[in-house]
Amino acid sequence: MHSKDVIRARRERFMDAIGTGVAVFPAAPARVRSNDTEYRYRPESDLFYLTGFAEPEAVAVLAPEHPEHKFVLFVRPHDPEREVWDGKRAGVEGAVSEYGADAAYPIDQLEEKLPEYLDGRQQLYYRLGRDEEFDLRVIRTLNSYRTTRRAKAPGPSSILDPGEIVHEMRLIKSETDLALMRRAIEISAAAHRAAMAAARPGMYEYELEALIEYTFRRNGANGPSYASIVGSGPNATTLHYVENSRRIEDGELVLVDAGAEYGYYAADITRTWPASGRFSPEQRAIYEIVLEAQTGAIEMSTPGVTMQDVHDFCVRTIATGLVRLGLLDGPVEKAIESGAYRKFYMHKTGHYLGMDVHDVGKYREGEEWRSLAPGMVMTVEPGIYIAEDCSDVDERWRGIGVRIEDDVLITETGHDVLSAGAPKAIDEIEHLVGTEATAEAGR
Repeated sequence: MHSKDVIRARRERFMDAIGTGVAVFPAAPARVRSNDTEYRYRPESDLFYLTGFAEPEAVAVLAPEHPEHKFVLFVRPHDPEREVWDGKRAGVEGAVSEYGADAAYPIDQLEEKLPEYLDGRQQLYYRLGRDEEFDLRVIRTLNSYRTTRRAKAPGPSSILDPGEIVHEMRLIKSETDLALMRRAIEISAAAHRAAMAAARPGMYEYELEALIEYTFRRNGANGPSYASIVGSGPNATTLHYVENSRRIEDGELVLVDAGAEYGYYAADITRTWPASGRFSPEQRAIYEIVLEAQTGAIEMSTPGVTMQDVHDFCVRTIATGLVRLGLLDGPVEKAIESGAYRKFYMHKTGHYLGMDVHDVGKYREGEEWRSLAPGMVMTVEPGIYIAEDCSDVDERWRGIGVRIEDDVLITETGHDVLSAGAPKAIDEIEHLVGTEATAEAGR
């Protein structure tokens, strides 16, 4: 999925950018789930992007000015006893033969060997603040270096964030990146279709969650790229509801926000549909406002436009619709300027998407919002959420939550909706929801 040539080209581009500096990228630590069991390991995105290495307890050092070792890996050595329990390790030998390192060492030699790569380097590229324990190791190594080697060769006088470089690289997707993202999104769209087809009143939210994540894994995805949200009825008005334990009742909406991860690239799709297969008049009215905002926002997502422009369009469209329905007091300008709309639409319209579901990259350039550019992938996800206890609106509107989210690639000439395989038109949804359950009932 990630060819050695592609990864090497990324690494060389990064090293060209840091020039005479040296960069250090630690692996993400393994995380304890409970007692002595751990969560399934997921590599740190920057490290994997530049090396392809996916094991824990590893550190990559990139030293473009070193005469021999420009790419160095510190890794777990082979340990036959531990490998019986945890699986095979690349080891020092595999770090060189399989991952192209110029040199490799056991991870416990990091503090001993790292000073060799700091000699004569003025800048250390390392991201402080992500891992406090590793921060201390880096600081300890620098302090040791300054006391034992400074007379021989001056070492780094500044620490810079490598994200300033690598995150800009990750923001503009290559064809390799996009191929993996398209597959992640294709699998996710299939999961949304499966959930719609299976949905019926009386199911539990977790049954749909199980079907969605089964579809992810069955199609080769790593699993979900974030905790799947399956919110029915009033739960659809909680933005990051992940308990997924409620019984779905007749006449309610179901909001599913779920995306697969494939090759360590994320999808992020949200669809909302009626559990019974038919929108009520109130549900339809709210859904149509969100759909109008979302389709218009996608249409304007082209090079030169900013994400703030897209958000402002959605705010105006949603505020106009809510004033029309009597859920907001007019005029529309007042509802926007006062922020009254935030009671029902309280989040931004989108974010970057890539290896991380909320992907890296700057949203501003100085004080100005950054223009969209070809190769960026973003979500477009407006919503309206009317809480169950929202006492100042008519009862018939309460507990309605709608969000529609697509994954959109910015192209040279406009955009490409990568998640178009997940239905969102009202007639498509009403035609699909519950069809599997209906077919089973007729057997």
